[in-house]
Amino acid sequence: MTLRAVVKGVGHYLPERVVPNSELEVLVETSDEWIRSRSGIERRHFAAEGETTSDLATKAALAALRDAGMDASEVDAIVLATSTADLTFPSAATMVQAKLGMTRGFAFDLQAVCAGYVYALTNANALILSGQAKTVLVIGAETFSKLMDWGDRTTCVLFGDGAGALVLKAEEQPGTNADRGILSSDLNSDGRFKDLLYVDGGVSTGRTGHLRMEGKEVFRHAIEKLAETAHCALEKAGLTSDDVDWIVPHQANIRIIEGTAKRMQVSMDRVIVTVQDHGNTSAASIPLAISVGKARGQIKEGDLLVTEAIGGGLAWGSVVLRM
Repeated sequence: MTLRAVVKGVGHYLPERVVPNSELEVLVETSDEWIRSRSGIERRHFAAEGETTSDLATKAALAALRDAGMDASEVDAIVLATSTADLTFPSAATMVQAKLGMTRGFAFDLQAVCAGYVYALTNANALILSGQAKTVLVIGAETFSKLMDWGDRTTCVLFGDGAGALVLKAEEQPGTNADRGILSSDLNSDGRFKDLLYVDGGVSTGRTGHLRMEGKEVFRHAIEKLAETAHCALEKAGLTSDDVDWIVPHQANIRIIEGTAKRMQVSMDRVIVTVQDHGNTSAASIPLAISVGKARGQIKEGDLLVTEAIGGGLAWGSVVLRM
């Protein structure tokens, strides 16, 4: 028998405010057709005034716990992937811990921008396999609307706010690639490409700053690197693209999603797509898409999922898991 980190529950939360493309036409020189044709995005959600990343994360966590039939008191650890924590410190994860009423265990943030959730899943898996924790709440949550330069039409139309969460629990499985749980992962980064996607603020500047992106270059790297990391993770698990039930990609751009699926030789009817409704929610996009996919009746227990993402750093990676 082999110890695996098995998904016991999923959940998500989206802020109430829905922002269609037409609303952004008033702010910047753009159009609904321009946004849809270049990204596939039709609408996104923005956090309300005073609504923080930890607020979104807590609501997604509660939804995942309900889905798992568990109470927060059963959770040993929280790993929160985010680039938009409420404060410089303490971590947003400890704020979620308090809001859930947890008085035991540990919580920490993990920052790998849009690749944050595959990094978080990999770290949570390691915590479980090492015996450090038996039940881990893995959350991705972002309020990227607070980083936008509303004069830059190439970036401000792409991002949205939201949160998603998975509950992982240690379980003994037979020890084959038919096991439920996380089967493999592949993580990468290359700091030489920092200037392709970054925020021009932080403690060194004394201001929050705005998101800056070289879209064409990020697109070029994404297509190549996402397919490569997905194949690498599948190979580690002794699987191929033919075994995949669902690709759950980072929801950044429909053209990247389609290009990656094509390189992996997987048809789009086996890809979970939510980018049209949520925009790019960075580290939240993968757990949000998994939760929505389950709610739609697409993702079912026993399905093999490949999640892959790329973000600032550049950082990229993938996780293979069976629900």
